[in-house]
Amino acid sequence: MTDIEQIVMSIIINSGEARAFAYEALRKARDGGCEEKDITELLDKANEAIGKAHEIQTALLHKEASGEPITISILFVHAQDHLMTAISEKNLIIEMIELMKKVNVLTDKIN
Repeated sequence: MTDIEQIVMSIIINSGEARAFAYEALRKARDGGCEEKDITELLDKANEAIGKAHEIQTALLHKEASGEPITISILFVHAQDHLMTAISEKNLIIEMIELMKKVNVLTDKIN
């Protein structure tokens, strides 16, 4: 595996981990029975993984901006897609969790 392929795979792996942590937080919020800090810790882990992937992406962008050519491959495009999807899904999951909290508060007030 070439250096660029290893770098691109790191973006994919970290993006996948971020999505997994975010979806685990969503499941815990949906199923209940856990502390809010547990959900927050999972979302923090998702943010950390996205941060790692984003740092790798930014390093590649800096290389290209400084004149070093970067080979664009289908794998590289795939990695970019994974990162953007992970960011979008994590943001949507955060909104869904906040919505669940509000629904639960309203339900508690009604009962």
